[in-house]
Amino acid sequence: MSRLGLSLKSYLRVTQAAFVALYVIIVSGSLVRLTGSGLGCVDWPACNSSKFVDVSSTHAAIEQINRLFTGLVTVAVMAAVGMSLLLRPRIRHLILLSGGLVAGVLAQIVIGGVVVLTGLNPYSNMLHFLVSIALITNAVVLNHRVRMAMNFAEKQSEGGLSTTTVRLRWLVLVSCGLAIFLGTVVTGAGPHAGDENAIRLGIDIGWSARLHSASVWICLLCALWLAYRVKKNGKEWQSIGHSLQVFLFWCVFQGSLGYLQYFSGVPVPLVALHVAGSVAVWISALRLKLI
Repeated sequence: MSRLGLSLKSYLRVTQAAFVALYVIIVSGSLVRLTGSGLGCVDWPACNSSKFVDVSSTHAAIEQINRLFTGLVTVAVMAAVGMSLLLRPRIRHLILLSGGLVAGVLAQIVIGGVVVLTGLNPYSNMLHFLVSIALITNAVVLNHRVRMAMNFAEKQSEGGLSTTTVRLRWLVLVSCGLAIFLGTVVTGAGPHAGDENAIRLGIDIGWSARLHSASVWICLLCALWLAYRVKKNGKEWQSIGHSLQVFLFWCVFQGSLGYLQYFSGVPVPLVALHVAGSVAVWISALRLKLI
């Protein structure tokens, strides 16, 4: 408990709320694109030249709701910063991490404007999603550090893990990041542009999907190699076994879903689930590395 009566437990709830809000805005943003509502509001920051807020059409309403929800996300991350300043003694890395959330959300607001003003340019859309992944990374690390401060989790010294295990955890994380990046390339080349007139990447979707699939297999094989290594070491398995199992579950689930959506003609519900699943995979990879 801090001298001002603010506990780390209370602060953890605030950071968890920010994390949930950031996750939801990623999914809601994907629904804007998947419903063809990317240009439901053709201007920024106003919806159009005559109205700041416009819900006169379905597409405009969907885009407008997503924009308004961004306001709630902003409040959540600002609360994380404000609460971090109330802790006594102040914990510098918590202040910096929470400040990173605010900076990231502000950057996303600007990038969102660029996405609209460039007519849903696929490169700006890719950047929009990748910055969202960076924000989720920040939020996961922030929550992890708060738990460490509460002594709910102790920092695992990498000296307790073999050099190979440490390197394999990094390899899993990097290969997972590569798979997510290549997933945005598939999205940029695919049919769900957010508007029927939006330009697409001049890349064959079949080849981009195969490249993305190969990166997923590399990530999975790295995780299986890691599992084989740590299973032989009781202490290492006790340390990271559970997190590794969670990652493998999400990796297999997401990979299976990816094949299903591709061979079924990328229907909107499966694509939306795939987007949500990609974030879950990344979160599980981060937690595997952070333990």
